[in-house]
Amino acid sequence: MVKQEIISVQSHSRTEWIDITGEIQDAIAKSKIQKGICVAASLHTTAGVTINENADPDVGRDFFYKLNQLVQRDPSFYHSEGNSDSHIKASLVGLSVQLPVTDGKIVTGTWQSVYFCEFDGPRRRTVSVTVIGE
Repeated sequence: MVKQEIISVQSHSRTEWIDITGEIQDAIAKSKIQKGICVAASLHTTAGVTINENADPDVGRDFFYKLNQLVQRDPSFYHSEGNSDSHIKASLVGLSVQLPVTDGKIVTGTWQSVYFCEFDGPRRRTVSVTVIGE
């Protein structure tokens, strides 16, 4: 069985990560799938999805600090919208994650959450959640 849902995410700054673990879990619960795999994918070229630590907010700060050092806004980029750095960051982070589903719940490590990574906000964004299983 395959079920799919689109979830909405609102960012509030140019760069931030937003914990979407609960929204993904809600989509899995609605799917009624008990065992399988879940794919959460950003539907944008300037935003990504990753799994990372949820216990210390400094991890998120360090994440964006280093990404901003690696890929800075650069007036010499050719892309006319001025957000080439956001496109590059989204490609580096990746647009999706895959998660196992057991007993109708995503399986994560103790300190893991799923994060939507905004690189060109603030904006209203969408994430596709596809659950495949039985």
